[in-house]
Amino acid sequence: MVSTHAGTVALPDLKQGQATKTNGQKEPGWLVICWNDPVNLTTFVTHVFMKVFGWPRNKAEFHMLQVHREGKSVLKRETLERAEFYVHQLQAYGLHATMERAGE
Repeated sequence: MVSTHAGTVALPDLKQGQATKTNGQKEPGWLVICWNDPVNLTTFVTHVFMKVFGWPRNKAEFHMLQVHREGKSVLKRETLERAEFYVHQLQAYGLHATMERAGE
C-alpha cells in the first residue's frame, strides 16, 4: 500500500519478474484460418466472409483470393472464445476453417 494525501491506495500484488501488459503489447491470441477446398465457389466464399465478419466486398474478395491462390488465409486474430465462434460460423457454411495459437 502507498499513502497519499488523499488516503491509502492499494497496489496490485506483483511477484518479482512479473510485468503488466501495456496497451502497446498484444496477447498472443488465436488465428482464424480458412483453407482452400475443391467444393465451394469463390463467390460463395466471398459471401460467407461478408456475412460472418461484416466485411465490405473488397476485403472479403482479397481473403477469398488468398485462400484460392495460396491455399489459406489468416482471417482474424482473436481471443480463444472469439476465434472458436468464428471457426464454428465458417464451418456452419461448409468452409474448411481452423484456428491456431498466434506467435509472439
